[in-house]
Amino acid sequence: MTQTTYDQQWDLDVIFEGGSDSEAFQQYLQDVQEKLEALSKVVEEYKLPTDVSQVKELYHVIEKLEGVAVGLRESSAFVSCLSAQDVSDKKAGQHRAKISELIAQYSTVMTTLDQKLIKIEDGLWEDLLAQPELKDISFVLDEKRQKANEKLSLEQEALINDLSVDGYQGWGNMYSTIVGQMKIQFGEDGEQKELSVGQASNKMSSSDRSVRKEVFEKLQNAWGENEDLFGETLNHLAGFRLQKYKHRGWDNVLKEPMDINRMSEKTLNAMWDAINKYKDHYVKYLHRKADMLGLEKLSWYDVGAPIVNSDQTVSYDEGADFIVEQFNRFGPKMASFAKMAFEKRWIEAEDRSGKRPGGFCTSFPDSKQTRIFMTYSGTASNVATLAHELGHAFHQHVMDDVHTMNQGYAMNVAETASTFAEMIVADAAVKNASTEEERLSLLEDKVQRSVAFFMNIHSRFLFETRFYDERKEGLVSVDRLKTLTEEAQREAYCDSLSEYEPYFWASKLHFHITGVPFYNFPYTFGYLFSLGIYAKALEEGSDFEEKYIALLQDTGRMKVEDLAKKHLDVDLEQPEFWENAVKLCVQDVEEFLELTEK
Repeated sequence: MTQTTYDQQWDLDVIFEGGSDSEAFQQYLQDVQEKLEALSKVVEEYKLPTDVSQVKELYHVIEKLEGVAVGLRESSAFVSCLSAQDVSDKKAGQHRAKISELIAQYSTVMTTLDQKLIKIEDGLWEDLLAQPELKDISFVLDEKRQKANEKLSLEQEALINDLSVDGYQGWGNMYSTIVGQMKIQFGEDGEQKELSVGQASNKMSSSDRSVRKEVFEKLQNAWGENEDLFGETLNHLAGFRLQKYKHRGWDNVLKEPMDINRMSEKTLNAMWDAINKYKDHYVKYLHRKADMLGLEKLSWYDVGAPIVNSDQTVSYDEGADFIVEQFNRFGPKMASFAKMAFEKRWIEAEDRSGKRPGGFCTSFPDSKQTRIFMTYSGTASNVATLAHELGHAFHQHVMDDVHTMNQGYAMNVAETASTFAEMIVADAAVKNASTEEERLSLLEDKVQRSVAFFMNIHSRFLFETRFYDERKEGLVSVDRLKTLTEEAQREAYCDSLSEYEPYFWASKLHFHITGVPFYNFPYTFGYLFSLGIYAKALEEGSDFEEKYIALLQDTGRMKVEDLAKKHLDVDLEQPEFWENAVKLCVQDVEEFLELTEK
């Protein structure tokens, strides 16, 4: 069979030709601005309904609102792609600043509408939502109205939105600018190379401990050189958020992330409790891995180290074909979508300097396309990341068929789709291993993912919760940030490592993201929730794909507890579902421990 050759650079020209100098994009942005001004006028003039027959006027406003929302998401996605492919693209930075202004204006228009919606009498509101025009989007509209009830007056919320552009968003942009300029000097093949943070981080999976140690120390030094700047960005981002919460009368920092993720704190606690109950299995795994690497205890930079000394790489084309093949065993729609994404160049995977670190998937709702960003260097972990991002892309793809207002799914269910895709590929890789050595390596890759979700993510959650508690009392010093980080890591890893990463609060982009507070627990939720879905998929085979698509299409229009009840018939606020999911992961650990018995 001839190997397909896929281009590793994405095609953005098909959306807006000419990159950050694109005239088509300039024109598009101008159109969005004009639509936003028209929407502002329509919302301003919208009269409160007194009778259910006036439902059409409200629907007219919503249609206009959708048009602007789609335009802003399209523009924002394009600029995110430009900035990610070249961190030195200053023009993209200017576009981003412009879009931030438009988003702030849009938020103010939304707030104006929300303030009007809360004035509609309750009985009439329910009658309006029951009308054919609004029935399909009634959950989202009702949610909007409830949230509006918990906010400040129109003038105050508008002021917050305006100030956030140069305040809140400004600190997030400052973080990205500093990281984009960081360079790591690294000697390789007899020459000194200048690596971006993303490229240096990829070296942390080297089988050579001296390489991992050197890169770890150099990265720590680089974060340390900028520690005061990162201390500023983190403190001010949190400070802005806390002030906003204080004025709204919210005393729980988890209120906003819980609302955004449409889940209850009871569900979150049930999940962490289940994880803590089974952590001792992962401690045994970490100790066994230390033995295998000839160490008394693992250091932070050993946790992700390969246990089999193999520098065997998987080419991009091999990785792509394997993903498509495995998706096809689950269902034809997911496979044909992935194949199309590779063929149409929806993926930026080239390993080159100047790119931002990490990976993401972003959607272009107007063009009905998605783009995936990552740096592919041929590791098994890269293949998993590629499958993960394609899971996100497929989720958005099936959402193209639902009402725009029902497409706003939260991060916890977004991470469900991506992790589900990753699991299909990871499981298949273990089963298809040609040697015992390869099987062990791939099995360990699966166990490592559980360690990441149950320990690494848990440490982020513990750190962030405690940091916010202390930030309420005033600025938190850099030394204290390092202490809080290490304490959280020790607790989350059950004190099983010899050395931790004190600068994790600076190096992890997620703490500095402005869009979503507490950008951590949704990953673990998605991982375990997808396990419940995966168990059903294994039971039902390819017949399950249509049910899976139906579940994904509901992710933007119900609370996760209702989603789980409807599609899986489980109660997320009780420990049973979570414990069963964790036990599935523990099976991998037990198999690993069995295979590595001396």
